[in-house]
Amino acid sequence: MSNQTTVTEFLLLGFSDVRELQILHFIVFLVLYLAALTGNLLIITATALDHHLHTPMYFFLMSLSILDLGSISVTIPKSMANSLMNTRSISYSGCVAQVFFLIFFAEADFVLLTIMAYDRYIAIYKPLHYETIMNRRACVQMAAIAWISVILYSSLHTGNTFSITFCGGNMVDQFFCEIPQLLKLACSNSYFNEVGIIEFSVCLTLSCFVFIIVTYVQILTTVLRIPSEQGRHKTFSTCLPHLIVISMFLSTGVFAYVKPISSSPSALDLVVAVLYSVLPPVMNPIIYSIKNKEIKASLRKLTGWRLFNKN
Repeated sequence: MSNQTTVTEFLLLGFSDVRELQILHFIVFLVLYLAALTGNLLIITATALDHHLHTPMYFFLMSLSILDLGSISVTIPKSMANSLMNTRSISYSGCVAQVFFLIFFAEADFVLLTIMAYDRYIAIYKPLHYETIMNRRACVQMAAIAWISVILYSSLHTGNTFSITFCGGNMVDQFFCEIPQLLKLACSNSYFNEVGIIEFSVCLTLSCFVFIIVTYVQILTTVLRIPSEQGRHKTFSTCLPHLIVISMFLSTGVFAYVKPISSSPSALDLVVAVLYSVLPPVMNPIIYSIKNKEIKASLRKLTGWRLFNKN
């Protein structure tokens, strides 16, 4: 019979046992966290204060920045605090909260990226009907439906994850409470429902991805018919950042949940986790603003920084 114990806390994977490397980890994560906070807050402030940016595209971009702030705040602060205090523990309730909010922000991110693809499709494929279809009420309704459905899904997913019995101890081989790593601790045959939900999540994500691909095929065929080279370039410049963000988010996230779970912690698992949980919130503001003249103009007015020049 399996050795079943009541788990009251989990031990997260530390980056190192050497004190100097723990401090280095704290500093690196602090820099990344501050970069994500600064970039996303600038976009939120710019889109909120500049009336020229009160359009559906920038409404969804602001929503994405809010989600990015939330997602990086779920994992990074706890990992930094553990390194600074030379500990690895996280309470059971803290682990539950991490799992819930990680699922919520990740799924909300991807649903929002799918809605943004639909927004670009309507803007390019049906420009004459754009204002009618993508009016303020429709945008708010789509965002609200996405958030509510993701909250329900996250609650179900989290409840199902922690309904399993843990027989494999409390050592989580990741720097945050990641579901695949938690399943390694489950008693045999007690986690098949959760595996089924993960498979359903992957199928749902791939369905959204197929929708995005089909949408962008339609966009591409429409763009190629634009006679003006300047018009084609402007249209591509609004779509390319979105495609880059989707590719980065999906490739790292799906890889982390689809690949076989290793029996011992590996550097690859750690790198992939950093890529999908830390990199997108840091890079998204840069990707969306570096080629966006409206965002750069708004940030230039807001901050007066020469960094956001007219070139």
